[in-house]
Amino acid sequence: MTAHTTGSEATADGGTGTKKDKKHLPVWQETILLLGIALIVAVVVKALFFQAFYIPSESMEPGLVKDDRILVEKPSYWFGGPERGDVVVFKDPGDWLPAEDSAAPTGVKGVLSKIGLYPAGGHLVKRVIGVEGDTIRCCDDQGRISVNGHPLDEKEYARLDGADCYGPMPTGQSHCDWEVGPVPKGDLFVMGDNRSHSGDSSFHACFDRPGCKDSPYVDVDEVVGKVFLLPWPPGRFTVLHRPDSFDDVPDAD
Repeated sequence: MTAHTTGSEATADGGTGTKKDKKHLPVWQETILLLGIALIVAVVVKALFFQAFYIPSESMEPGLVKDDRILVEKPSYWFGGPERGDVVVFKDPGDWLPAEDSAAPTGVKGVLSKIGLYPAGGHLVKRVIGVEGDTIRCCDDQGRISVNGHPLDEKEYARLDGADCYGPMPTGQSHCDWEVGPVPKGDLFVMGDNRSHSGDSSFHACFDRPGCKDSPYVDVDEVVGKVFLLPWPPGRFTVLHRPDSFDDVPDAD
């Protein structure tokens, strides 16, 4: 009786006889494919996880100085908003930046900015001082800002430049005698660490100035993410943490 086999016949090299060699793409096509995949990954990472920015001014000194490169992470705010003490990057709330700093980069720089390899225009970096419901008061007899009645010890990160208190930017109001709040729902009150040189919430508060229509607040939805790393220049490499001075601030009534 003759035995019969089913399926493909075995070949001398152990193959099946019906297998065909896989065809490889030409090198130029593989290169384009890999670049396309890399671009998609970069866009996804920028949109969901991390984004690079640079510091354009002295407003966050001494911790962050002009031309520092920073990394912003986004997952922290997936299920909650910014907290007091966080250093955040956010979109310009409206005329906080001069026109030249608001313009988006063009050309090759514009393409790189889309994937997070070059800073995008129209963003600011500041520290969150107050969140929804908070009242911010400047200043006590030691020159400290208070949030909901709790004074902040800001010597660790803020710079005064000879000012008498930690809130010297308001216009049309005594530099060391002002109050803002309660912060509206969904908004933040932010300040630069270099208190004498920062166009922040304290600078844009109207304080009953006639004809003033500025808002001192930043919409939470405009926040890109939290600054967590200063990777460049290498000599200034730093991991950023929320200062302990905000730990004991009570929630708003």
